[in-house]
Amino acid sequence: MLLTAELLLQYQRCHRRAFLDLYGNKQEKDPPNDFQSKLQRDRLTHQKTVLREQTYHKPEYPDKDWQAGAKATLSLMRQGVERIYKGILITEVEENSLPITLLSFPDLLVKQPGNSIFGNWCYIPVQIELGKRPKQEYKIGVAFHAQVLTVVQGVKPPAAWLILRERKPYFVQLENWLLQMQKIFQECSQTLQQSEIPEVFISRQKCNLCHWYSSCYTVAKSQQHLSLLPGVTPIRYNYLQQLNINTLESLANANFADLEIAFGKEITEQLLRQSQAKLNNQVILTSQNLINLPKSDIELYFDIESQPEIDFAYLLGLLVVDKRTQTEKFYPLLAEDFSEEEATWQQFLNVVWDYPQAPIYHFCDYEIFMIKELAKRYKTPNHLWQPLLNRLVDVHEKVTQAVTLPIESYSLKAIARWLGFNWRNPSASGAQAICWYDEWLKRSDRTFLEKIVTYNEDDCFATYLVKDWLSKTLEKKPTP
Repeated sequence: MLLTAELLLQYQRCHRRAFLDLYGNKQEKDPPNDFQSKLQRDRLTHQKTVLREQTYHKPEYPDKDWQAGAKATLSLMRQGVERIYKGILITEVEENSLPITLLSFPDLLVKQPGNSIFGNWCYIPVQIELGKRPKQEYKIGVAFHAQVLTVVQGVKPPAAWLILRERKPYFVQLENWLLQMQKIFQECSQTLQQSEIPEVFISRQKCNLCHWYSSCYTVAKSQQHLSLLPGVTPIRYNYLQQLNINTLESLANANFADLEIAFGKEITEQLLRQSQAKLNNQVILTSQNLINLPKSDIELYFDIESQPEIDFAYLLGLLVVDKRTQTEKFYPLLAEDFSEEEATWQQFLNVVWDYPQAPIYHFCDYEIFMIKELAKRYKTPNHLWQPLLNRLVDVHEKVTQAVTLPIESYSLKAIARWLGFNWRNPSASGAQAICWYDEWLKRSDRTFLEKIVTYNEDDCFATYLVKDWLSKTLEKKPTP
């Protein structure tokens, strides 16, 4: 069996993915999407930026001939070169009488004073990661490289480092993280030695970028797996299993008191309503809360497209709905580069203050965050932006407070599609828009901007549709 730092990383995220990466049918993998490809390019660019002013050696070997790569790396280490980029380390261990090959691909091996099999020097592992925070998975990865390096050079490296984006190098305490890595390594190797594939669990935030997503989703759908139900987290699912609640029907008919012990009243009510709505394919009105939506002849619908890693809002989309004239006008307030963001922000303020009484509908709270951020960034007078906060209405919040829907997610796409809305570009998403804008900056091809504008306009109209449906549904609701 072959184990790598990447496999350990994926195991921490999802046991099933690690198993499929090792044994799965590669024909069932999803092809890389544009956003995944962008992340890979960004990581490579980050590495090149870090290495730009450093001298390093890179081992030469035939493609994917790991043994040859390990020999070439070992030769460079014996020579005592200062830095080795993309070296390969290999060693063998035994776990439960099963031989396991550990294959390590540290981004950098950096020479340090010390005593090793090579002489009065040794090497330490350095990982160059795209993230801004020293995540556990990064520390486990660099600890894995340190473990293999210990065997290869005959001495434990005296240090290990992470080089993150926009941060100073981060020192990894190997004493702590080697123990944690070894624990995860043992669990991972035991899981991968089993003949049975780990159970599917769909967690959309973690699963959406996985190349096994379509395969796993098909399995979950065929099983009507409870992870497809909003509110069923891995921890809650484990408790449901302990109660022998494994199906939609058994959850819908579960004893309230049994669930309340673990989840509390509010979560229990949510889970029972959600399962009943899904089982019966019906909308359930929440009777506890009276949700009031502002009534106005003119309504604004607001959606932002941005590059989140730099908080750059490059498109502020506004849909103006005038019920008196029965007209709808969309304003795509677009910054073609960062230098135009301030002008776009001012255009947004001009439009919203043309309709000073109109509520501003949006979906989730990112728009609130960015209004505050842009106001701070461009030193906007308080009277021009603070009153807007009282006009903002989060449609997602209103929907989740007012109704329970027979759907798998309360994202804008899931709700609007359930209502029959279709985006003009089926592949459009927030992540895809980031890729399109990246391509615009590189190629100056306006077709990418046009795709983003179309997607943003569709998001505004989808928010309008959901809000309109909710208003009509609440109007039919009997007074408690």
